[in-house]
Amino acid sequence: MAKLSSEEKALFPLTDIESVVKLFKLHLEKNSEPNLAILSIIIGHIENTLTCSRAGGEPPPAYDEDIYNGGSGHRVVPVVQQETVEALHHRFLAIIKAHVDLTAFGSPRYATRELIKRISDVVWCTLSSSYYKDRAHLQSIYSYMTGAKLDSSGTTLAVVAACQALGYYDVHLALSEDHTWLVFGDRGQHTVEVTWHGKGNEDKRGIPVTHDVYNKSWLYVNGHPVVCSRYMEIATIVSNMNPGINATTDSEEVMLLQQALLWMLYDAGHLERYPMAIDNLGDLEEMMPTKGRFPATKMYEEAITSAVRYYDNQHVYPYTYLGGYCYRNKLYKQALKYWARAASVIRNYNYSRDDEEIYKEFLEIANELIPHIMRVVSSGISARSILKDPECFGYLLEFYDGICEWEEGSATPVLHIGWAKALFNTIAKFDAHVRSHVKISCIEPDTADMSEIQEPPGLEKTAAEARTSQDQNGNMAADCINIAEEDIDPSEVMHRWPPVKLASAKMRGLRDLLLADKLNSQAISLQLTAQSQVTMTKKRGTGEVDSAHTGRSKRARRE
Repeated sequence: MAKLSSEEKALFPLTDIESVVKLFKLHLEKNSEPNLAILSIIIGHIENTLTCSRAGGEPPPAYDEDIYNGGSGHRVVPVVQQETVEALHHRFLAIIKAHVDLTAFGSPRYATRELIKRISDVVWCTLSSSYYKDRAHLQSIYSYMTGAKLDSSGTTLAVVAACQALGYYDVHLALSEDHTWLVFGDRGQHTVEVTWHGKGNEDKRGIPVTHDVYNKSWLYVNGHPVVCSRYMEIATIVSNMNPGINATTDSEEVMLLQQALLWMLYDAGHLERYPMAIDNLGDLEEMMPTKGRFPATKMYEEAITSAVRYYDNQHVYPYTYLGGYCYRNKLYKQALKYWARAASVIRNYNYSRDDEEIYKEFLEIANELIPHIMRVVSSGISARSILKDPECFGYLLEFYDGICEWEEGSATPVLHIGWAKALFNTIAKFDAHVRSHVKISCIEPDTADMSEIQEPPGLEKTAAEARTSQDQNGNMAADCINIAEEDIDPSEVMHRWPPVKLASAKMRGLRDLLLADKLNSQAISLQLTAQSQVTMTKKRGTGEVDSAHTGRSKRARRE
């Protein structure tokens, strides 16, 4: 495990974004085993100083001699002294080495489950018991060393860093979209839980993540997690940075530092297999475009490409990120399209109460964002409105079909009357003539080929559909994702007859009701909320319904 070299020490004190990025770049280029603890301490020091000390929302002082370095011509950050970093690092090493006796485990060449369990016990037992574990800014080893506080993902990182400090370089992070665990062994063939999920902190340390646990579970992405290299673990430290000062204010300095570090990691190729980090970079570029860099949509589409290429299209968030971008830029047809694709991924899973974060994501789309779109386009209906486009109606059906199939075979219902009201109010905006132009076919259970329902987007096709251009000033221009709604020729639209294949029992049962000249609100609501179809139906290829799983830290969702 690398320590700071003399060349790296010469960069201290770190006083601006440029110096921090230079240190990270140098450390990663010079070391095949970059030091997780040291880099996490540096990032945590800067983040906590810029956010926790300004929790009241007050702006940073223009110049504070004790914290800020003015007049450098660069964006300043709180001064990070080498002595502070090394002191906290030595304290971390002392805690781990004082409580873990490798000889008691036979000094194995590679990590064992028992050894990792012991290390996780040490981390857990040295945490303060009097804090709220879901609070922000608890994901770094700086937080661990200065306040004995860690959130779920921070706990996992601390265990990996501790293993690294003890010379066990085979232990790595495994990431889903809402949880973290570890892989270990000479080929990374073993798995182990070391942290909690959500609001609970049940003790699952030492338990393997087996097929029975991850099968049909979104929390474990169907066994397709992002398994990190050491460099990707550095990307996790950066990607997990939280700029929030309070509920309404972010630290611009933290965001700019995160953006610069993510671009450094992107340029080095360390984000290629990391969809969430690519999406986070896209989010930052959407808010603060960098001159000469790719626009936000290029990053969002790259995240989809990564999820398709490396993770069998089992990740949901790449589609909701791009759908959210389209929504914010009033590209409503494209928003509906990518939300439908997100639902086509979630249909692969069985819903669990551990899926709270993704449930909230889909609930917001169904009950807030789509109704808002309908209100906007209904306020000035023209021949070119998306309400005149059968493809848009088809995307809505695909979206709800995925949600309904997510519910099938699950021990817990997803859909309630609120979903039904939103669905009815939305489809009622499309007149019968438009609805009749959707060619709906039903796929019977046990005979369905999932490829018929969910065609993973072709990589080149995806890129072509979600590309924006940059103007001469390098600013993002959200004007050419596929076809802008206002360019739709209504006569062409009504000759498309888009096909839609419904696989869920509830949506198959709604087929005739959806195509009726006059929609029946009560019949549609009863069909959509029928509990019998939740408890009696088992999803294709699924064995017994799994019991509750465990999970990870929250993803900050864009408003």
